[in-house]
Amino acid sequence: MEIRQIREDDTENYIELCKKLDQETQFMMLEPDERTTNVQQQRDAIKSLLAAGNSMVFVAEYHSKLVGYIGAYGGEFRRNKHKVYIVIGILQEYAGKGIGTSLFTETEKWAREIGVHRLELTVMVHNEAGLALYKKMGFSIEGIARDSMLVDGKYVDEYYMAKILS
Repeated sequence: MEIRQIREDDTENYIELCKKLDQETQFMMLEPDERTTNVQQQRDAIKSLLAAGNSMVFVAEYHSKLVGYIGAYGGEFRRNKHKVYIVIGILQEYAGKGIGTSLFTETEKWAREIGVHRLELTVMVHNEAGLALYKKMGFSIEGIARDSMLVDGKYVDEYYMAKILS
């Protein structure tokens, strides 16, 4: 298993990974078939992300296949450049094998190197595996957003979680 920064040549495999995650779990933002990003749009997004300086996607690659990712999206303005919003997805077949821990470890290392002060994320309150991972990685619940997501016609609460790095 290799954890590394995303590259432009990962574009098609990254889209495939994201679409598969949309199919496998209800914990990702997009529903199945809602993702409409084409290859050029995704390539441009990766290129922009790599140029931003305070955003990054790390991928987990196994036998030339992307099996998970963590996106770290930094603030755009002086008042929020110190923080990074985290999104993570790992294919179910590879869950529970330490990939999430490795992705978070690499992201935190990168964040500290570029001077990020705060990592933050949201998680549906019933996502027990996600909650366990985030707590293990040092994140704390800061609040709750009631009826934040609409999943299968039902409103779902989300926790706001964060980790202060410095």
